[in-house]
Formats: sequence, structure tokens, C-alpha cells
Amino acid sequence: MANPNIVSVATIEGGNLGWNLTATTTTTLVTVSSNYIMKINRITCANVDGTNAANVDLFVDGLTTAGATGFAGTGADATVYLAKTVSVPADATLVISDTPIYLMEGDILKGGASASGDLDLFISYEVLDDA
Repeated sequence: MANPNIVSVATIEGGNLGWNLTATTTTTLVTVSSNYIMKINRITCANVDGTNAANVDLFVDGLTTAGATGFAGTGADATVYLAKTVSVPADATLVISDTPIYLMEGDILKGGASASGDLDLFISYEVLDDA
């Protein structure tokens, strides 16, 4: 698995994705294809239930110790949580991340909620194509 060069990309396309999360906390939300990097700019989670709080889980699966040229990570786990059993109060919105996160080719964003249909997850992103 190579690390695409983000200086000489063919295209950069921005977008947004949203999900109404199910109670399966390991649902695949995004899989990054070969020759691509996904830069996630912001992740928010809104509780659309007017009465009950619900918990959100969000994690990246597939991380390796490989990174940028000239850098070698040590002890990296294949699965890293961005949010683990974090309570989102009724009728509230939680900012999970407003710091950019790069998902490498092969990385998978997964997540879910403690109560099906209660939480909406929203991300803004850019996809960089190295093809």
C-alpha cells in the first residue's frame, strides 16, 4: 500500500457525506480506494431524538505504521477510535473533530450508535486523486 503524493495530485474534489447511524457500531461508512487520500475536515454528530441521549462510536480501521516518506511510526494499532461511547444529549450536536484527518488508501471509517436512528453523522471532506 503506497502513500499517494498529495503535491502532484490529478484532482481534488470536495464534498459532504451524512448518515443516520444504526445500532451496529461497526458499520462501514467510508472505504478509501487505491491511489486516493481522503482529507476529512470536520465531523459532527447530531442527536435527532428529542428525549433520549445516545452514544456514538467512530473509528478508523486499517491504519498501518506506514506514513509519509522519511517517517516511521511505531506501535500503531490497526483500529483507532475517534469517539468511543461518547454520549450525545437529546437535541444536541457534538463536534467530533474540527482538525483535519487524513485517511490513506485502504483505510475504512466505521461507526454506529447505541440507538438506531437517533444520531446523524456528518463529515466534510476532500478526496485527492494520485492516479
